[in-house]
Amino acid sequence: MDMKQAEKRIKELQEVLTQYGYEYYVLDKPTISDHEYDQLLRELISLENQFPQFITPDSPTQRVGGAVLEGFKKVEHRVPMLSLSNAFNEQDLRDFDRRVRQALGEDYEYVCELKIDGLAISLRYENGKFVQGATRGDGTVGEDITVNLRTVKSIPLKLKENVTIEVRGECFMPKKSFVELNRQREAKGEELFANPRNAAAGSLRQLDPKIAASRNLDVFLYSIGENHVSHIEKHSEFLDYLDQIGLKTNKERKVCPTLDDVLKYVEEWESKRPELPYEIDGIVIKVDRFDQQKKLGYTVKSPRWAIAYKFPAEEVETKLIDVELSVGRTGVVTPTAILEPVRVAGTTVQRASLHNEDLIKEKDIRVGDFVIIKKAGDIIPEVVRPLPEKRTGEEQPFAMPEQCPECGSELVRLDEEVALRCINPKCPAQIREGLIHFVSRNAMNIDGLGEKVITQLFDKNLVSNVADLYKLKYDQLIALERMGDKSVNNLLSAIEASKDNSLERLLFGLGIRHVGAKAARILAEHYEHIDRLMAATEEELQSINEIGEKMANSIVTYFQLPEVKELITELKNLGVNVTYKGPKVSRSEQIESAVAGKTIVLTGKLERYSRSKAKEKLEQLGAKVTGSVSKNTDVVIAGTDAGSKLKKAQDLGIEVWNEEQLVEVLND
Repeated sequence: MDMKQAEKRIKELQEVLTQYGYEYYVLDKPTISDHEYDQLLRELISLENQFPQFITPDSPTQRVGGAVLEGFKKVEHRVPMLSLSNAFNEQDLRDFDRRVRQALGEDYEYVCELKIDGLAISLRYENGKFVQGATRGDGTVGEDITVNLRTVKSIPLKLKENVTIEVRGECFMPKKSFVELNRQREAKGEELFANPRNAAAGSLRQLDPKIAASRNLDVFLYSIGENHVSHIEKHSEFLDYLDQIGLKTNKERKVCPTLDDVLKYVEEWESKRPELPYEIDGIVIKVDRFDQQKKLGYTVKSPRWAIAYKFPAEEVETKLIDVELSVGRTGVVTPTAILEPVRVAGTTVQRASLHNEDLIKEKDIRVGDFVIIKKAGDIIPEVVRPLPEKRTGEEQPFAMPEQCPECGSELVRLDEEVALRCINPKCPAQIREGLIHFVSRNAMNIDGLGEKVITQLFDKNLVSNVADLYKLKYDQLIALERMGDKSVNNLLSAIEASKDNSLERLLFGLGIRHVGAKAARILAEHYEHIDRLMAATEEELQSINEIGEKMANSIVTYFQLPEVKELITELKNLGVNVTYKGPKVSRSEQIESAVAGKTIVLTGKLERYSRSKAKEKLEQLGAKVTGSVSKNTDVVIAGTDAGSKLKKAQDLGIEVWNEEQLVEVLND
């Protein structure tokens, strides 16, 4: 085949495979068999390998993912990706409808859509070609995940019209893909994903796009970003237009002329929700006409013309067979309900949280009870209440033991805590859980060292502390269950790579009581080397913003232990980095900040930021944000409905800012 013939055939194959892919992944109506498609794709790959000059960015072969990324670039959204206000019951929806009616004073209709439980994304096309994909981020700035989104087969690399447009939607993992992914992870001894949403988000944030490509993600597009299509007057018509140009939308949408129609739609899908091949967590309701949307406008954080109805957590009945006790890495003994298997919010549940002994007594939950369970946030199963009317008299009250179920040591309550703890430092359960924590994502992030692998290593006496992880050999690992040559070599490489982590990961991984990931970063940035931190006094530690008395005492006590000093020395000798490698905030930046060194209290409802986001931004500028007002408070920032904290600030003569003053400081 000469060059001209090759160019022609490559172009033909690219076009026909793009169309077949659209029919299969977007329309869900394949017109050829998988075998025929694969044959054509193999032919195209072969020709493009021989004539690489004819490969185009929108070729079907360009979805497999390229080189591993070093990190994600930031993307500033030209039009902010705002979140929606929430409704939780019928009255909330009626209140929303009343506000719309009063503001418009004319007839209007709604469009109802399923609220897909995935990750919000933005796709930019220029002259019909996919050029950039980004996460929502904080609504203003997201992350560029173009290479990963190119691997999602339902996202066309080329549209059917040469338009320049930004569209937004939800990337999600179908239930079937989620089950298969967790099956594979369980076989490898890796940590399981809690739900399809977490799995989708984790897949899109992989630095290796080949991993994202293997996860079988899908997408539904549902709104416009930049570049409004001028000839379209309604949201429902816009969704039809997206279908027309080759983008995938959810076909279960419906135009509802009245609120009663909306309520019927909500009720219908609340009952049909389990039948869907993907997860939804509510219904999105939007005013249909764009001119009416413009008239209604926006608050600082959300449109006034749309609202998200959130489904209540599904509650189901089952029987509590037993209570199992587990010992965590800090020694806390946690009771867990063992249940007759029951399906809740899309998964089969056999275990549920009981939190602690006091809660069990308060709710009068007994072994043998019929109980109501739900998934808190549609994620974590928990026992809501017992059904005493179903008791037969054979149910048994539950009491926590006096000894640790793992090592037999006496259990104690520290600092008037609710929790019972085992304080034996040699308790095997604490050591095992500490190892699992050390290798976790936010700590040393050793891929392939999941809970099952750690348990095997511990049970076979191959590891007794975190330093032992860096002494593991090929022969020891290959003897473990479900560990092949490739898995072992990948794991050894991951262990070796973790030695280069910055100090804050090591500090968090060590599991020092009261020291979370944020405090670990603050300490690492301040001291820069673990030796300087180990030599710090309580007084010095308390002088650092965010480090309180309890944490300071815990840090000093921890590093004074002879076995800890030996462990740190051993880790150094094994080549584990003990210095801070992250960015440092310069002194000039801190001095220039209007809030540097100030103690600030947030109270009331903020419109522009969530409390946690405002706290984070203030702390980045050197402020100390606390939860209570005292004579040491410098500024109280009061949103709407501020209560007793505002009054106390006024009584003490403390400076009070409104949200506009906060925004001004943060913008500066």
